[in-house]
Amino acid sequence: MQDLRDDRDAWSMTNCSIARAMDIVGSRSAMLIMRDALLGTRRFDDFVRRVGIGEPAMAARLRELVGAGLLERTPYREQGQRTRYEYQLTRKGRELLPVITALRQWGDSWAADETGPPVLATHRDCGCLVRAVLRCEQGHEVDHSDIALLAGPGLIARD
Repeated sequence: MQDLRDDRDAWSMTNCSIARAMDIVGSRSAMLIMRDALLGTRRFDDFVRRVGIGEPAMAARLRELVGAGLLERTPYREQGQRTRYEYQLTRKGRELLPVITALRQWGDSWAADETGPPVLATHRDCGCLVRAVLRCEQGHEVDHSDIALLAGPGLIARD
């Protein structure tokens, strides 16, 4: 099978999974909301405080993430208060963990200040750092040069 990188002009990027993912989570605020959701934030006011965007922008981003199926709204009511909603991660949202981990890892290496990373993610069982690693389905670690791009069922050939 021929690696698609050998003739990139023969196929269209109009059906790109990366572009579609960026349409969903490509804004800074969306990624920070998902970071916080993965850290356990659930309530609107907590998202506003932790992410640092205004309430109208937060409401819009949360609506988009709910609409995209990454979060779901769940009603709750505290004694004597009106019904409000908290935001729970869906499976689709939880599956962003490796992406957020890889982004944090890259940021720790290339964007942290001289004091070093602000947070260290460790495995609860052994205490070792958690890292995003590329592996094939057989479990082999894969480097950039080890990857071949093959035509998938959604590939659109150019005329």
